[in-house]
Amino acid sequence: MSRLVLRTGANTFALYAAALVLPAAALNSVWAGLLAGTVLTLLHVFIRPFMLLIALPVNLVTLGLFTLVINAWMVMLTDRMIAGLTIPGFWSALAAALLVTLVNLPLTSILLRGRIINMSNLQRGK
Repeated sequence: MSRLVLRTGANTFALYAAALVLPAAALNSVWAGLLAGTVLTLLHVFIRPFMLLIALPVNLVTLGLFTLVINAWMVMLTDRMIAGLTIPGFWSALAAALLVTLVNLPLTSILLRGRIINMSNLQRGK
């Protein structure tokens, strides 16, 4: 559960960073950003695995680069669902998806490293 909350926070921060960096992207309020981060996290948890499975042949041919396109679609879907988030067009969504990926990559690494450390502590009896 805490991992989901951390991922929601990372997605919220990444969407906020995308709104600051990309000239066409905008967030109307803090609440819209929190809601957009939550929706993007839920889309990544529930919809993205099926999209990756369906696009597996294309993903294999492109050596995984098509995953970024799937992430852009998730950002576009989030934009459609949240009124306070504006990311016009596919290329802006692709840039936002790249930012979300770059923010989530270190976070996932830290979370996995923390889990490994916790597992080793459990095995030692600490």
